[in-house]
Amino acid sequence: MLIYPQFDPVALHLGPLAVRWYGLMYLAGFMAFLWLGKARARTQPWHGMTAVNLDDLLFYGVLGVVLGGRLGQVIFYDPGYYLAHPLDILAVWKGGMSFHGGFLGVLVAMWVWGRKQGKRFFQVTDFIAPLVPLGLMAGRIGNFINGELWGRVADATLPWAMVFPQVDNLPRHPSPLYQAAGEGLLLFILLWVFSARQREMGRVSGMFLIGYGVLRSAAEFFREPDAGIFGLSYAISMGQWLSLPMIAVGLWLMLRQAPPRTQA
Repeated sequence: MLIYPQFDPVALHLGPLAVRWYGLMYLAGFMAFLWLGKARARTQPWHGMTAVNLDDLLFYGVLGVVLGGRLGQVIFYDPGYYLAHPLDILAVWKGGMSFHGGFLGVLVAMWVWGRKQGKRFFQVTDFIAPLVPLGLMAGRIGNFINGELWGRVADATLPWAMVFPQVDNLPRHPSPLYQAAGEGLLLFILLWVFSARQREMGRVSGMFLIGYGVLRSAAEFFREPDAGIFGLSYAISMGQWLSLPMIAVGLWLMLRQAPPRTQA
């Protein structure tokens, strides 16, 4: 059985400025997005993307992630708290970013960017889908360093069961690391391989939705559930409720007759 190492959430101090690991993980995710995106634009011309597009696309994506992720946390998980403490909505350095909110924010941002560039919505989302999971992995590692989103109580004989002293003295699953491995690394490999050849429009997006929804739902069985707007439940968590529509839409995208790429 392991003991959570109680990381200092601040990576370094630059004068009065505290640079936090959580922020550095987001930066790592954005840099991975940019690097992998330029590789895809160079090797997969059917997307109609160029390296020049990536900087602008990343800017829109960052706005979608930060604004949507924070608003998702406020609306889906802690509306009562933030209604009583509205200034804490701005305290993103403390953590508290909802993936599903960030996901919706990115969808809106990609729609706006696509409209400006004359590109179809699924043309854009098919391109970015394989670029997202490594950023998710970095974010979950940031959660682990912050000592948040700890897992459910585990069997003490589990070799990697971990005591989080800031919670209690019970052995628990290190669920942020499960999510980093699942919806991060595993999903990245799945999407990178699946998107290696040209697919019908919407298929890569559909695979992302199904893959994330299934892997997130599986990880929720090992993660201490958040209360959310539907209340606290160990049967179906808030994260699982929010993942169900993703799986449903993903299945629809995979099974529908896709429009031709040449269609305006």
